[in-house]
Amino acid sequence: MEQYLQVGVISSTHGIRGEVKVYPTTDDVSRFKKLKKVILDTGKEQRSLEIEGVKFFKQFVILKFKGIDHINDIEKYKGKPLMVAREQAVTLARDEYFVADLIGLLAITDEGEELGTLVDVLETGANDVYVIGTPDHKELLLPAIKECILDVDMEGRKLLVHLMPGLR
Repeated sequence: MEQYLQVGVISSTHGIRGEVKVYPTTDDVSRFKKLKKVILDTGKEQRSLEIEGVKFFKQFVILKFKGIDHINDIEKYKGKPLMVAREQAVTLARDEYFVADLIGLLAITDEGEELGTLVDVLETGANDVYVIGTPDHKELLLPAIKECILDVDMEGRKLLVHLMPGLR
């Protein structure tokens, strides 16, 4: 399991006083109001940043970090993810999982056939769609609905699925 979970990505600067526009990658955008710190993953290091201010603008969150007061101090981090420690993650309801934890699960049909590994989760309006990478380098798209996803075994790292007609 991942130690850190992504909550957003810095998309651009906002003004000249060190604020950034963040594209949220969390289902609960209001959680930014309660966050005190985030971890900036620069690719080379992880840097803890204290949040000084939070505003919302269209689909973005505008963040101001303590000690970063000029556009030049933050501009180099465009495109970099913002993370939180797992302990700071939102509480999940029953049968809800973090996408980072689902990636890599082995998909097995209710008939015992190994389909491949879950490589991505697509978020659609109606329901999520699990992308299964097959051994022959193709992708199988499975709707994340109870009729198709029968069981998620996080400890065993397996996904029990029922292939509905037309899914192959």
